[in-house]
Amino acid sequence: MIVVFLLFFGGDRFLQWIWDLIYAERHLLLMSPHFSVCAAFSTHLIFSAPFMLLDVFSPHVGWLQKYRIRREVVGLHQWFRCATRILWKYIVGVLPFTALFLSLRRTHFPEKAPSSFHAFRECVSCMLVFDALFFISHYTTHKIPWLYHNIHRIHHQNRDTFALAAQDSSISELLYLQTLAFTSAMLVGCHPFSEILFHLVNTWMAVEDHCGYEFPWALHRLLPCFGGAPHHLAHHQHFKGNFAPYFRHWDYIFGTSLPISANE
Repeated sequence: MIVVFLLFFGGDRFLQWIWDLIYAERHLLLMSPHFSVCAAFSTHLIFSAPFMLLDVFSPHVGWLQKYRIRREVVGLHQWFRCATRILWKYIVGVLPFTALFLSLRRTHFPEKAPSSFHAFRECVSCMLVFDALFFISHYTTHKIPWLYHNIHRIHHQNRDTFALAAQDSSISELLYLQTLAFTSAMLVGCHPFSEILFHLVNTWMAVEDHCGYEFPWALHRLLPCFGGAPHHLAHHQHFKGNFAPYFRHWDYIFGTSLPISANE
């Protein structure tokens, strides 16, 4: 998340320097399904890795235990089994879907990078659109038994969430979430660099929501409009409420917000 912060607020020249590295004949990689899928999977693993280390050390470090909000520590064997499941679904599902999508999509790569403010505005806009679309689909999935049992049930096998489990879902759900992310960026009409930042933020937010830890510097502590790990853990433990992925306003508006104490 620190890297994303530097990209947003490091200045226009810094963004242009990063975009020049991508654009200088390497932007063709962004149209490669193999590169895109490998980058997405690797990003998820890298963002999850610090929380895996917390699970390894927290049983032996007393002060870490007070920040763990789920009941149990997830063992390394569970982490590796989860990573294997996700990798398999990426190979047989996400990769072919990404190849099809990129073959149909026509993306323009301008030479000039967006300004820091422009990238920030577009990324936040994508988050707001994705948040709304996800809330609608997530709520619908829980209310229609067939959709829940055939699409979403696999994700709820992890009652005590952990970071890597953010993408431990059925193939159909992974593809649907990928479609929501692509659709959000297309509706906003953002610069390709802004879209890359959005996908990075989207991955980090999903990891943080499932991490099972609550630190004083967590995003929802700094910005109460976000739900964070306690908000989403309550959803996994009660199978209802707290349907929005990022923000809390949709759950407040529709009366589906669960109190944070629900996970205790």
